[in-house]
Amino acid sequence: MEEITHIITHTLEHAVADTLYLIPFLFVTYVAMEWLEHASGKRTQEAVQRAGAAGPLVGALLGAVPQCGFSAAASTLYAGRVVTLGTLFAVLLSTSDEMLPIFLAEQVPPLTIVKVVGAKVIIGLCMGFVVDAVLRLAQRDKQRLRIHELCERDRCRCAGDCATCADNPELVYEHRDDCAHGCMHEHHAHDHAHDHDHAHGWAGIAKSALVHTAQVTAFIFAITLVLNGVLEVVGEDALARVIGANEALSVLASALVGLIPNCAASVVIAQLYLEGVLGAGAMMAGLLVSAGVGLLVLVRANRHARENLAIIGVLYATGVAWGLIINALGIVF
Repeated sequence: MEEITHIITHTLEHAVADTLYLIPFLFVTYVAMEWLEHASGKRTQEAVQRAGAAGPLVGALLGAVPQCGFSAAASTLYAGRVVTLGTLFAVLLSTSDEMLPIFLAEQVPPLTIVKVVGAKVIIGLCMGFVVDAVLRLAQRDKQRLRIHELCERDRCRCAGDCATCADNPELVYEHRDDCAHGCMHEHHAHDHAHDHDHAHGWAGIAKSALVHTAQVTAFIFAITLVLNGVLEVVGEDALARVIGANEALSVLASALVGLIPNCAASVVIAQLYLEGVLGAGAMMAGLLVSAGVGLLVLVRANRHARENLAIIGVLYATGVAWGLIINALGIVF
């Protein structure tokens, strides 16, 4: 009974800690998105799309900061189509999560840390530009902002009573510019403008952002609580035995562990690498895939399930591929 109580207490402590520090990141992200939607028209949308060309570079550099909050922010921004898919990949692949603090605490040589973080940034940067280039060639890179769609889905009361725009949220951006010049669209016969809550200024924007943040935070806490409970019961020793079976399998297994949407994944992978259980390839495969709670936020915010599965699949394949390449080339850090 005492052991069960300890597990429950420890699980709750970690779940709360893993969730609380994400709240500022999520809130600031949603405030920015709500403001963007409030001020958005065709010109704003086009400007965002043009700026998106350099997104993977910025995303890869920000991802190197030791916080999985950036991956959560990137997932939210992608769900609203504020950033490109390549930018999202750049952030997810370069995110160092808890790896950097562990390396510093274990007094890993600075040059080794620079090599590992640098490799993740370069891989994230390259893959981000590749993804965006492929989408451009396939002519699938032009997508409308979907911030309003997130509002409709979360029912945060930032939508007006226009039935047509409620069913097709993307029309909000197109019609807003027209409404500014006297909209004569049939669905505006009720002389209705899109009077979102955030039309009332910063108070409305903050209110809507708080609703979004609370909903996503509750979702993350629930999933994190379950994952931490499983990890407490299974234990790191069991994970070490699975990951360290053999060189090729360790790359596949390490990347699979990296997919666990929890900061504990990068902790386990970094520790096993420092203890000599994992080689450089397996370590890199796991850390490339390990994006903290970024994947959780993506699944919660992006309503396209097939697209989410495809993103996770490509992320896993990328981690495995680079892990195998590093092993094949005999690269060490």
